[in-house]
Amino acid sequence: MKPTKREKLAWELRIVLILLIASLILNLVHYVIFRDLRHIWLWNLTDLAFLPISVLFMTLLIDRLLSARETALHLDKMNMLIGAFFSSVGTELLTRFACWDAGVQYLRDNFGSHDPWSKLNVRSIERILGQHSFDVSIDRPGLQKLRELMAQKQDFMMRLLENPNLLEHENFTDLLRAVFHLAEELAHRPDIASTPDSDVLHLCGDAKRAYTLLVREWAVYMKYLKGSYPYLFSLAVRTNPLDRTATPIVKAN
Repeated sequence: MKPTKREKLAWELRIVLILLIASLILNLVHYVIFRDLRHIWLWNLTDLAFLPISVLFMTLLIDRLLSARETALHLDKMNMLIGAFFSSVGTELLTRFACWDAGVQYLRDNFGSHDPWSKLNVRSIERILGQHSFDVSIDRPGLQKLRELMAQKQDFMMRLLENPNLLEHENFTDLLRAVFHLAEELAHRPDIASTPDSDVLHLCGDAKRAYTLLVREWAVYMKYLKGSYPYLFSLAVRTNPLDRTATPIVKAN
């Protein structure tokens, strides 16, 4: 059972009291042995003089180191979830969107091989993606297959949304929101074959939104794997959805 606020405060007061009594006893022992009250006052005053420096050291250095470690651990947890998303549904979505993108060769030229990742950073990725239109043209059979895929993965994505770690990752949350919206739009159309051209155009607009955010998060995640987990990056490159020759099979040089 979780302790109440009053119980927690009582525990803290007991700790303070124990420490104060321990300090008083040690000072009394010092006086009994050396009989030098002046030295005791000098010693305690010296400790008090160094107390602000100790607090400053603990606050600025130790706290910063602990915060950096906590941030790194939190980032790892978030990227594990992002990796699970791409393994389960994101890579398959990206593969399909790329097939419907008439200008996808631009993305393949920049992200479709092993070579560029060592030179890319978040800023250069944003610059490259800012020059692409991400226009997708999806016919009715394609929308039907996309609807079936999203329905299969809905439970997984719902569980992903329940994880509080992702709420702090604004860009990935935007991606999930766009993917969920596309899935919801498709789910409300049981007979896509009879939907009018205007509705197909609307669905393509929703797909474009999801596609744009998907490529951005995928590229940033690939860059993260390149720097932090080379063995995971190796598989990600061998299954790169923008590489037409990609194969998970490791071939001899």
